[in-house]
Amino acid sequence: MSENVVRLYKDPEPPTPDGPVTTLTVVPDPPPAPVVPLWVRSGRAVKRIATDERTTTTARAVARHTLYVAGGARIVARRTWDGRTGARYERMLRAAEAAGNYEVAEEWEDRLQRFREARHRRRMDLLHSPVEVARGAAVGTGMGIGVLVALGIVMALNTKEVGDVITPLKATVDFIATLIRIVQVVWGPALTIGPFLALLALWAVGSKQQAAPQWALPAAVRSGEGEPITPSIVVKALRDLGVPALRNAIKEMGDAGASMLGPIRIAGCGVEVDVTLPSGVSTVEVQNRRRKLAENLTRHEHEVFITIPEAARTVRLWIADSGALDEPIGPSPLVTDETLTANYKTGKAPWGQDLRGDAAMLSLYQRHVLVTGLSNQGKTVALRSLALWLALDKSVQFLMGDLKGVGDWAMFDGLATTLIQGPTDEHVIQVTEMVEGAVDEMNRRIQAPPGTVFPPLIVLVDEAQVAFMCPAKDEDKRPYGGSKANSRYFMAVRKIHNQGRAVNVLMWQGTQDPTNENLPKLVREGAHTRASLALGTESQARMALGDKAVDGGAAPNLLRPGLDRGTLVVASDGIAIPAGQSSITVRTHYIDDDAAEAITDRAKALRDGVTTLHAIERGEEHDPLADIAAVVGDAPRVRTKDVLARLATRNADAYGGWSFIDLKRVLDDAGAEPYKSDGVMVVARDRVARALANRDTEGSASADG
Repeated sequence: MSENVVRLYKDPEPPTPDGPVTTLTVVPDPPPAPVVPLWVRSGRAVKRIATDERTTTTARAVARHTLYVAGGARIVARRTWDGRTGARYERMLRAAEAAGNYEVAEEWEDRLQRFREARHRRRMDLLHSPVEVARGAAVGTGMGIGVLVALGIVMALNTKEVGDVITPLKATVDFIATLIRIVQVVWGPALTIGPFLALLALWAVGSKQQAAPQWALPAAVRSGEGEPITPSIVVKALRDLGVPALRNAIKEMGDAGASMLGPIRIAGCGVEVDVTLPSGVSTVEVQNRRRKLAENLTRHEHEVFITIPEAARTVRLWIADSGALDEPIGPSPLVTDETLTANYKTGKAPWGQDLRGDAAMLSLYQRHVLVTGLSNQGKTVALRSLALWLALDKSVQFLMGDLKGVGDWAMFDGLATTLIQGPTDEHVIQVTEMVEGAVDEMNRRIQAPPGTVFPPLIVLVDEAQVAFMCPAKDEDKRPYGGSKANSRYFMAVRKIHNQGRAVNVLMWQGTQDPTNENLPKLVREGAHTRASLALGTESQARMALGDKAVDGGAAPNLLRPGLDRGTLVVASDGIAIPAGQSSITVRTHYIDDDAAEAITDRAKALRDGVTTLHAIERGEEHDPLADIAAVVGDAPRVRTKDVLARLATRNADAYGGWSFIDLKRVLDDAGAEPYKSDGVMVVARDRVARALANRDTEGSASADG
């Protein structure tokens, strides 16, 4: 009998099979990812939605416009409270006392007292007003009924109907009943719509005043652009300027830098503040960081100006309201006021506005003028506006050369004694001879008896760099251009600069893109009034205005070409410059060609008539009687001294040395003797014309014989 054995244990080593063995490795499945609870997934979704830019923008807009209503209500309540109480006066009184301005404090105290007295009188009047109102209503009602009955009687007499007596009264009652029905119809909707209209009005007030928290405002406002300037903002801007000594000094100050600042004053379209720098910090370090300072103040570079006042270690900051300098300044008074006249000696030209918004008035009395800048920045218009104002003084004479020749000065034809227009070498030669003629007139005036008063003679050359760069030479090989001792234009200008002021012969020049070649040093330094538009470099700014003005903060090279067209930096004793500054920035009025022509038409109406020469006559024989007729022009009569001055300007070689005796001799021989009118000797146009006509007739008869 076979026996079955059941093994109850496992063999420790399984039998080794014959042949190769293949091992299979079984990789276990990864454990399942933990299940994220629903509340976590929901939280993440809510966070993603809540932090999305569109969500935050929408939420900020909803909050902003909602808070505008609350802010508007607060503003309206504040205004109402200020209007019915003396809160405004008390607030201004406390501010004036805190600033130490006790004179202003007394003024506000007086205003507060007057307000309280007026309020007391109004309240006392209210005690008597009910009786007066009742009496007035009764009287008015009675008179109204009486008038209606009287009108009815008149109608009854006309129509023979007794019932018409009450017709006007009945019509009035019907009209009142109609008004009551209209009110009944409108009253319900008005009660419904009224609150919404009130909320809309409050929203409008709050929106205009940006009456919402900073976080709810638009991005452009939150960035701080256009933010009002406060002491803390100025100190922070200086602290972050990148000057270690300044930053450390502010940190060490117990008042966090407040003692550095003077009062912040409103100055035109901006504010002005003086900053006394701590020891070890120079004004140059602040000037050289103008751009960074402007950005720290949330302004553009052109909206911050840094000047150096008289006080040591002090810079004066003028900070414009954001965007204010990009707004036009309005038309010139020369355009808006057709009755405006000029006075060369005592008057001032309305040139434009300074940065404070005050009128910039320039005196031209005995001052040579130089205006320069890059091309197409408004140089000609700025210079022309001065000439337009001075043209309204009929005693002023003009010699003009426009070396651009595109008609910018064409409106002075018939106003200027000489007007040369063109860019060629021939035009430069003509302009040079014109200036040399003015030198001869200057010498004649200098040799006149002491005390002689001469009319102002303005010698104006626009685009003068063309003359300085002209390569032409005369028959003696003397160059017209250049800056050497034998350069004709250069020497003529220098002579007028040296002596012309004393006898009212003045040199005005306009140039562009100055260099030492096209604007020599001696010429630019001979001008009393130096003005510059936008320039490219600081070295050009020094050429235009001088080292003193630039060292004092003048920086026409920081003006924006194209954007600051018509804005000038001016160094002159003829314009009011704040104490301690060496220059002032002026935004000039723009006068276009049509307006300029209208102004010159007014100027021509003030004068006796001027015959304008468009070329300098050279070397020909002259006809004195014909020249006298030409300078008299259309005027019925001209004073003899004015005739002599015009003749000398017309041809200095022929008439520069003439005296009254020479003029009288020519006129006496022609039968056109000068005579007295209103106590002065004059030359009559009719007499001169008749003498010319008789001479021509006699000449023709002699030729026929």
